[in-house]
Amino acid sequence: MKQANNRSVLIGAAFLMATSAIGPGFLTQTTVFTQSLGASFGFVILTSIIIDIGVQLNIWRVIAVSEKRAQDIANMLLPGLGGFISLLIVFGGLAFNIGNVAGAGLGLQALLGMDVITGSILSAGIAIAIFLIKEAGKAMDRFAQLMGFVMIIAIIYIAISSAPPLAEAALQTFVPLKLDLVTILTLVGGTVGGYITFSGGHRLLDAGIKGTGAVRQVSRSAVMGISVASLVRIFLFLASLGVIGKGLVIDAENPTASVFQLAAGNIGYRLFGLVMFAAAVTSIIGSAYTSVSFIKSFSPRINQHENKVIIAFILISTVIFVLVGKPVSLLIVAGALNGIILPITLAVILLAAYKTRIVGTYKHPVWLAIFGLLVVGIMTYMSCSVLIGYLSGLIQ
Repeated sequence: MKQANNRSVLIGAAFLMATSAIGPGFLTQTTVFTQSLGASFGFVILTSIIIDIGVQLNIWRVIAVSEKRAQDIANMLLPGLGGFISLLIVFGGLAFNIGNVAGAGLGLQALLGMDVITGSILSAGIAIAIFLIKEAGKAMDRFAQLMGFVMIIAIIYIAISSAPPLAEAALQTFVPLKLDLVTILTLVGGTVGGYITFSGGHRLLDAGIKGTGAVRQVSRSAVMGISVASLVRIFLFLASLGVIGKGLVIDAENPTASVFQLAAGNIGYRLFGLVMFAAAVTSIIGSAYTSVSFIKSFSPRINQHENKVIIAFILISTVIFVLVGKPVSLLIVAGALNGIILPITLAVILLAAYKTRIVGTYKHPVWLAIFGLLVVGIMTYMSCSVLIGYLSGLIQ
């Protein structure tokens, strides 16, 4: 019975991470980048998948063997560092959650013809209902799995309907004609940046799956999470490529909805609504749960009333969206912030992996640490390049 429960939690953690990554920004970015890079976007996806797996394996394993959350690991390395990282992640999570609430409203508008504000409030209510259930962890796992399967099936249908040029996509995945550092940074930041990479690791910790004996299970769950998110990304890329290949014009105002509609007519547009709602509502849950997990160890009261704090986080996100409106610029800033946070948090985890007072007798694989260091270097270089380019543009 325990083994079956563990399997359910491991799958749930993987889907929580994946569905946290697959939000409104994820869907829009994939479509927009396919427009700008064409079949060469396949190379960017492949590169980001390799980086994502390296990041997840390093972070989830160290969280499991240390039996501590990321902020507590950081504080053990340098007092106050955990608080600084938590602050960055909570603000990034809040910014993303405002976008998630907006995306859920847009999804219900496309699916049911509902007003965006009404749809956003209803979606927030569904997310809040998960945390009102006594066994909120199990409810969150099941809901993430259900919504994940819904998204995968719908996007595969759209990809098949658009009849993409598979040979061209396969060739340019390995021999790209165009390259763009900003795109890679954005994709990695949006898939494993900020709070996202810690969502599944913290969930496994809360469920009691920890210690050196759980390393293999944790590693499988981490790879599964990246695989689910990558599967959705690949099929959405193929769907967009099929539409572009036919010379059809994608609406810049709502590119993903346009791809779905051009590929499969009115049914496609309704499926876009379903996918957007599923992506956004699960991201609301993942963002709120993980952001609060970064502050609950700082106060016994937050830990004691965790679900209430998560509900308050969702309510604040919803109120800000209703009062302020569409947070497009906020999402862009949050995406860039996530990409910049990643090398900092990963470097902290890699240092902790070799501190016996944190991980005990656990021996972190050298190949994994080297891979992690390469990711830190690459992401730091990309982040600095993007920031310098952005600042140069402001000065000019």
